[in-house]
Amino acid sequence: MTKTMMVHVLIWFFSVLISSFAQVMLKTAANRKHESRLKEYLNPIVIGAYVIFLVSTLLTMYALKVVPYSLSPVIESTSYIFIPVFGVFMLREKISRRRLLGIAIILVGILVYALGGMGVLK
Repeated sequence: MTKTMMVHVLIWFFSVLISSFAQVMLKTAANRKHESRLKEYLNPIVIGAYVIFLVSTLLTMYALKVVPYSLSPVIESTSYIFIPVFGVFMLREKISRRRLLGIAIILVGILVYALGGMGVLK
């Protein structure tokens, strides 16, 4: 993997990370009481989350100019790891054993894909 591609992969990972953060921001906003329907959708947390989604989309589009689209399932699946972690720290959620098993399976899948791409598993 070239240095340019590695930088773009990291940009894409950052994009997924901030998108995951924005999803937890939206859940935080949804858990709050609001004075009106308008304030439910037009408050700083919701607007901030959608701005982050926009930035995430732009970063992903930028990364896709260099990174092969075949990496998409691996990179995007990391959101299934980031979101529960953010949920624990931001929402005080607990991670069940079943969810931990799911996260472990995702990590194993990413590892198998990465090792296969390096020729280790061929």
